Amino acid sequence: MMFTRQYSEVLRSIDAIDPIEYCKTRNYINGAVTRLSPYISRGFISGKQVLESVLAKGYDPKSIEKFIQELAWRDYWQQLWIHRTAGINTATIDASNLRVGMPQAVAKGNTGIQAIDSAIREFYQTGYLHNHLRMYIASLACNVGQCQWQLPAQWMYYHLLDADWASNALSWQWVAGIGRSQAYFANQENINNYCGTSQKNTFLDIDYSAFPLQEIPAILEKVETTVLSTPLPVTETPQINSELPTLIYNFYNVDPQWKKDIHANRILLLEPSVFAHYPVSEKSLQFCIQLAQQNIPKIQIWVAEFSELKQQFSGVIYFKEHPLNKYTGIEESRDWLSPVSGEYPSFFAFWKQCKKALY
Repeated sequence: MMFTRQYSEVLRSIDAIDPIEYCKTRNYINGAVTRLSPYISRGFISGKQVLESVLAKGYDPKSIEKFIQELAWRDYWQQLWIHRTAGINTATIDASNLRVGMPQAVAKGNTGIQAIDSAIREFYQTGYLHNHLRMYIASLACNVGQCQWQLPAQWMYYHLLDADWASNALSWQWVAGIGRSQAYFANQENINNYCGTSQKNTFLDIDYSAFPLQEIPAILEKVETTVLSTPLPVTETPQINSELPTLIYNFYNVDPQWKKDIHANRILLLEPSVFAHYPVSEKSLQFCIQLAQQNIPKIQIWVAEFSELKQQFSGVIYFKEHPLNKYTGIEESRDWLSPVSGEYPSFFAFWKQCKKALY
């Protein structure tokens, strides 16, 4: 599975979306999913852009509501990150009986669950996981393997091309049962149904009522606590024309349409402090860099803190809002799906307001 780096090809993928088929089949690993999440996560395109393209074809919003809801989930997670800030990293349940680490069998794709193991091996090659598989893996690590969510979630974020800490961390918390009445489990029958397998007699081949009583399966007993780090490139100090404004791009914003018609200094700023707290793999980082280099003319890559830029250069600085940004200058809003903002007690409370604003 290859993900293009060309904006024109991403637009063709948007145009090819069948939202009706998506709503029918999205839970199946071979369903009609869009595979656009890496581009939305990098700010290369927006959920609003995707929705407007789909609605322009005349679809009744009510007939594709599940499709629209999935776009809204991303905004919901982002809004929680904005309002909870670093608090999304520490949310937990009673962790006294939970282990710190990642079940080694999950990290190695050696759990014995065929659909999950093959997906993990492919994940290392492509940086992509179907959403249902993400839930299965999180359930194995947190609920069956009885590990705290943070390190396994960091592992997944590290390898994802669509690395989005809000969507990733808060989804792992949802699976672990944080902020809701129960944890998420998937048994073998469920996995077989959505993954097209027919495996039997595994440690997941049980009734749902048996999960809370289950001991940690032997294959999941061993855990690892690998320290992840981002291999940042060596870069030169950029050449800045002080008479022009400077646009700051970053890991969450490589929008090739942003102010594309103005003369400006364009800097993809990769701050070591950000990647120290939220490390990503070389594959994920290079995906971001390549999107920028191949679609934003004259962009310069700089590995440095924003404070270093401020010390060396003066002039007007523009950037897009994001919880990880500690910039000063002219902040602009991201292209949200709807004008709804703030923290809501549940997704469906948030969605109720979005729906009113959208249709």
